[in-house]
Amino acid sequence: MALNSYINFSKSKNQRPRAILLLIITAILWSLGGMLIKSVNIHPLAIAGVRSIIASGVFLVLLGKPKINGSTAQIGAAISYAGTVILFVLATKATTAANAIFLQYTAPIYVALLSSWLLKEKIRVLDWVTVFLVFGGMALFFLDNLSPTGILGNIFGLASGICFAFEAIFLRMQKDGSPWESVFLGNLLTAVIGLPFLTQAWPNTFDWVELLILGVVQLGISYVLYSIAIKHTTAIEAILIPVIEPILNPVWVLLFVGEKPGFWAIVGGITVLAAITIRGVLVEMPISSRKKIISQNEKC
Repeated sequence: MALNSYINFSKSKNQRPRAILLLIITAILWSLGGMLIKSVNIHPLAIAGVRSIIASGVFLVLLGKPKINGSTAQIGAAISYAGTVILFVLATKATTAANAIFLQYTAPIYVALLSSWLLKEKIRVLDWVTVFLVFGGMALFFLDNLSPTGILGNIFGLASGICFAFEAIFLRMQKDGSPWESVFLGNLLTAVIGLPFLTQAWPNTFDWVELLILGVVQLGISYVLYSIAIKHTTAIEAILIPVIEPILNPVWVLLFVGEKPGFWAIVGGITVLAAITIRGVLVEMPISSRKKIISQNEKC
């Protein structure tokens, strides 16, 4: 039976622990991307295309027939999603996995900036402070000794983060609908762009195993779980729990591929994640609690 109806089950206290667990599992599955992408020896765009066509099949099997309405939000999210996954694969191949994932996780800052324009949401002083800290952390990534390819990889990572932000905004526009169709369309678009590059180098048996894991587990099942969990957790949990991904991603690459991130990349990554996490906590914290913390600090 398709899981599309299961995603919309009613919220209750019994669902919260399971939803949090699903978010943790999702973040762990996402974190496998860097290690697997690094290990597949074909063109990066071919990797993106094969991974997405496999993930599309997973969506059809688990979620059933998609409802395509062609709305601006649905198509915008699909294009943004395709840009996110394609640029992330390019970044992971061109620079370190740590740089690629940390730079992609600057997306919440672009969301904060773009929300005032596209969603008419007010930007607070806290948002501007976070933007300053994040962009400062981003600058640190370019202090390491990078080859021209590595610099290009960092640029791909930044662009992936921007696309990720637009994806989040367009998906948010569909909060009262069924946004998973955008992800499905985005995977199809990625496949159309990437699959022709298979002619440059055909995957060997080991590559196909890793591509199957990327498509079925790392991208397909993970987004199905995320679609279920996101409807039954608080915003703060949705912000904080996925931060497991950029922490684990470089660890798997270090353990299984032997790639070490640079010193400044680590410092920059910690700065970016800390700024985004602290902003997430403060935004969701009741105003009375925020004022209490500020007054306590002033007394100190």
